[in-house]
Amino acid sequence: MEPLITGIHHVALKCNGVENFQETVRFYRDILQIKLVRTWGEGKGSGAMLDTGNGIIEVFASGEDRREEGAVRHFALATQDVDGCVKAVKEAGYEVFVEPKEIVIPSDPPYPARIAFCFGPVGEQIEFFHVK
Repeated sequence: MEPLITGIHHVALKCNGVENFQETVRFYRDILQIKLVRTWGEGKGSGAMLDTGNGIIEVFASGEDRREEGAVRHFALATQDVDGCVKAVKEAGYEVFVEPKEIVIPSDPPYPARIAFCFGPVGEQIEFFHVK
């Protein structure tokens, strides 16, 4: 039997207006070098999709406020260069709140990785994740 779910298609971010929308698109497109694949609308109706290679980050300008925390605490972006991601976001003035480090998730079998976390332009928590 085929599974009902075949993957995560996209993660959506609601920005607090047009200026925050433009900053968020620049962050993902220019700093993290994620390909912008489509845009639509104008002003508060603006939207964009950026393709990570195995999932989409969808950005909307229509958010009214910033929620401090919701049910989703963070999302992880796969990378071969955690340290390069951290360098890029720091140089762009964004906060890294967990510096790059080696971890082993104590699972069966153990799951070694290199990780780091930063805050994005909408206050989202982003994990950079490299499977070792």
